[in-house]
Amino acid sequence: MCGIAGWQWTKPPEYPRRLLQTMADRMVHRGPDDDGYFIGARAGLAHRRLSIIDLSTGKQPVGNEDGTVQVVFNGEIYNFPDIRKDLLARGHSLVTHTDTEVLVHLWEDFGPNMLERLRGMFVFAIYDARTGEVFVARDRLGVKPLFYAETPAGLFFASELNALLAVPSIRPVLDVEALDLYLSLQYIPAPRTIYTTIRKLPPAHFLTAKDGKVARIERYWSVSPQSAAVSEAEAAETLRKKMLEAIRIRMIADVPLGAFLSGGIDSTITVGLMTRCSDQPVKTFAIGFEESDYSELEHAREAAKFHGTDHREFVVRPDAIELLPTLVRHYGEPYADSSAIPTYYLCRETRKHVTVALSGDGGDEGFLGYNRYLAMRAMPMLNSCPAPIRNAAQNILSKIRHKRARQAVRLLQMSGRPIIGSYLDVVSHFTPEDRRQLYRPEAIGRIRGLTGGATAAETYLRQFFPEDCPVVQAVSYLDIHTYLPEDILVKVDIASMANSLETRSAFLDQEVISFAMSLPPDLKMPGGRKKHFLKTVFKDLLPPSIRRRGKMGFGVPLEHWFRKDLNAFSRDALDKPPGVLAELFQPDAAKSLLDDHVNHRRKNDTRLWNLLFLYTWARTFPVSDIAMPGE
Repeated sequence: MCGIAGWQWTKPPEYPRRLLQTMADRMVHRGPDDDGYFIGARAGLAHRRLSIIDLSTGKQPVGNEDGTVQVVFNGEIYNFPDIRKDLLARGHSLVTHTDTEVLVHLWEDFGPNMLERLRGMFVFAIYDARTGEVFVARDRLGVKPLFYAETPAGLFFASELNALLAVPSIRPVLDVEALDLYLSLQYIPAPRTIYTTIRKLPPAHFLTAKDGKVARIERYWSVSPQSAAVSEAEAAETLRKKMLEAIRIRMIADVPLGAFLSGGIDSTITVGLMTRCSDQPVKTFAIGFEESDYSELEHAREAAKFHGTDHREFVVRPDAIELLPTLVRHYGEPYADSSAIPTYYLCRETRKHVTVALSGDGGDEGFLGYNRYLAMRAMPMLNSCPAPIRNAAQNILSKIRHKRARQAVRLLQMSGRPIIGSYLDVVSHFTPEDRRQLYRPEAIGRIRGLTGGATAAETYLRQFFPEDCPVVQAVSYLDIHTYLPEDILVKVDIASMANSLETRSAFLDQEVISFAMSLPPDLKMPGGRKKHFLKTVFKDLLPPSIRRRGKMGFGVPLEHWFRKDLNAFSRDALDKPPGVLAELFQPDAAKSLLDDHVNHRRKNDTRLWNLLFLYTWARTFPVSDIAMPGE
C-alpha cells in the first residue's frame, strides 16, 4: 500500500524531480518506509512505499528488463503468484517477488487488456518510453483513489488531491456544482472534485495520455445488475468457497496482520473465516463510544470470545472534534460522513499493533444490509396507491406517537415519485428546499435543480440506476457504483493511509461482488429480512445474539455532542461562512440550523457536521476563484 504521483510534460522541464518529490512528500503518511523516482524523456514517476510484500527488494518504480517500461503502484494484486508463474513461462525475467513487477510485463504482453488478469485493489501508472505513453488504471470497485489534472505544463496525477495542490500550474477554482453535490450526498462523486481544475479517475476505468494530455478514458469492467436463477443450496456452497478463497489470498503479507471487529455480521464473518486460515489467534480491534446507544463494544467482545481472537478496544470521546482539522487536511475536499471520526481512531489504534487489517466493507451493498433496501422495496406498492389514499393515511399516522407510525409517515412522504427521488430522500443531508434557504438569492438561479428540473444529484444517480430489474436489486447496484466507492471506500482509504495502515476486504473481491449481484434479491433478503442469506450461509461463524441483532452502523453521537460538548465550538466555527463561501451562503444560515437543533425544533446533526467540515475545509485550503454552473 503506497502513494503514487506522476507528471507527463508538454515540454521537458528543467528540474522535474524537485516537483515530483514535493508531491510525494505530501503523501509520506501513505508510504513512510521508502521513496523512489524515475525521470524519463517525456514523463516522471514518484512513489512513497508502505512495505507489505517482499520487504527487501520491492522498491519502486520497477522496470522491465531493458528499463523502457516503468511502473508505480498502490495496492495489492492478490493473484500475482499465479501471474508471476505464467510470465516466467512466457520467457520474462523477474528479479523481485513483488506484485508490482508483474505489471510491467503484463503491459508488454497485453497492453490495456492486462486489466482482465488482475484480481485486487490498485491504482498504478505505467510509463512506456518506446511510445511516450502514460497508462493509469484504477481497480474495479474503486478501493484506491487517483486524482489528475491537465495543465499547460502537462498532465499531473497523484493518489491524493493535496499532492496536486503542490503543482504551481494547477489553479484551485471552486466547482459550485460539486459543492451542491456535496451538500446533497455528503461526498463529491467522480469524476468531479471540489476544484474544476482537478478530476478523479472513476472506478474500473483507465486513462491513457500522450504529450501531456489525456488521450482516452475508458471503463474496462462492470458488474451486471441482472440476477440469475439458482438454488439456495448451490448458491450457499458457491458463496462459502468464494469468500474463503477471498479471505485466504488477503492474508498474504510479510508484516503483522489483523482485522477490524465491530460485532456486526460482516466483520464477524470475516474474522471467523480468518480463523479457518490461520494457526494463530487472529488479532482483532474494536472501537466504541461512552454513549452506550452508539457503542458496539459489547458485541465485538462477544464475537472475539466466540472466535478466540487476540482482542483490543478503544473508546472515542467528544473531544474527538480536535481531530477535525486533521481529517480535513487528509481528505483535501469536503467529506461529511461523520463515521470518519471513529474510523480514523480505529485505524490509528490498530496500526500500533499490525500493518494490515481486514474489514467487512462491501457486505451491506452486496447482500442487502441497509434499511433503505426495505424502504425502496415498499415504494412500488406505495406508488401504486392513489395520492388521496396516501395523504389520508399520512394524516392519520402523523397523529400517532410511536416509532412505527413515524416510520410509516416517512415512507409515505417518500412515495409518489420516481425511485431516485425516494432514494435521495433517504441519503440526502440537505434537500433542495434546505439548499434554497442556505444559498444567497443570487446563487440559487445558477444551481441546477433549485428552480426546476433535475438536480445535479438526481442526474448523477440516474446514470447508475438500471430500470429493468427489481427495485431492490437496482438500488443495490446503485450503491455499489456510488455510495460504496465515493463514501465508504474513500473514508476507509483516507483513515487507514493517514495512519500508514493497509486495509483489505473480502466482500470487495470482484468474484464475490459479481456473485452477490447475480443472486436474486428475494434470495438475499426474503420477506424483507436483511442479509438473511448471508447469515444462513455463515451461521456457524455467528454467535446467535449477533445473528439476530439489527444493523447498528458506525454512527457518531453528534446529536448529543452538538447540544452539549460541541455546542460552543460549533457556534464559533459556524459563525459566518469563511472565504469564498461568503459569496454563496446566507450569513446566518448555519447558526439558524444550530439554534433549531439545540432547541429541539429540528434534528440537524448531519447538516451541521456537513457545514462544520465544509467551513473548516474553506479555512484550510486555497481557492483562487469560483466557477458557477454553465461558466
